Order: sequence, then structure tokens, then C-alpha cells
Amino acid sequence: METHEHRLKRLKIRAWRRGMKEMDLILGTFVDQQLEGLNAADLDALEALMAENDTDLYPWFTGLAETPPEHASILQKIKGDVKLH
Repeated sequence: METHEHRLKRLKIRAWRRGMKEMDLILGTFVDQQLEGLNAADLDALEALMAENDTDLYPWFTGLAETPPEHASILQKIKGDVKLH
């Protein structure tokens, strides 16, 4: 079974190695600043969000596409923390 510390480390690595630089910056910045404070439900939601393709994620973050309801809560947390310019 994976320890909590290993899970956080794995999520941090996945956030910074997405494949699309814009998503690296958005998710990487968020996990650097907020990962330690997320509860188990938020970590589950973050993992589910990061399982999506970057080509789907980026339009959700920029408002070019509607966010699926299952990702709305964690996406709002990330948007509230990471300012997109």
C-alpha cells in the first residue's frame, strides 16, 4: 500500500511532468503551494483530474470548454489559487 508521503511525491511529479507546458505551470504551481493542505477527498479529485488529457484540461481551465461536473470542485480550487493571465 502506498504511503501518504509517497502519494504526495507522486502527485507532485505528475503535476510538473504533464507534457504540455501550460498544464505543467498550472498544476505544478498549485501542488507546490497547496498539496500539503489538501484533504483525502481533494487528493482523490486531483488524481482524477490529472488522469485527464492535457488537451482536455487546458480548455477547462481557460473557460474555452465546459468543465465536467466531476472535476468542477477541484478545478475551482486550482483556479482560485493559480492566476491565469
